[in-house]
Amino acid sequence: QVQLVESGGGLVHSGGSLRLSCAASGSIFKINTMGWYRQAPGKQRELVASITSGGRINYADSVQGRFTISRDNAKNTVYLQMNSLKPEDTAVYYCNADLVGLVTGSASVWGQGTQVTVSS
Repeated sequence: QVQLVESGGGLVHSGGSLRLSCAASGSIFKINTMGWYRQAPGKQRELVASITSGGRINYADSVQGRFTISRDNAKNTVYLQMNSLKPEDTAVYYCNADLVGLVTGSASVWGQGTQVTVSS
């Protein structure tokens, strides 16, 4: 069994910062791409940022220059540093990992989500 556990969400004023963390645990052989998605009320889930095992990074246009994704492969952990937050960044943020589990084989695993609320 593989699980992702997120932490770091909360309430912040516009212009503030938050750092999200997501740690993968369980019977993992290899983690390929890790990413952060978000879903605001009434909207579809969207990609925020992703990072491959080799360090290739992709950002949504809406967060480019404000958010930074990074990962620690030794800890199977991905981070999202969010600066200059705006009210429109308010959403539930989900971690995702495309991995190869020792038991499950190839799988796309989701975290439980963490709420980020930015007040104006």
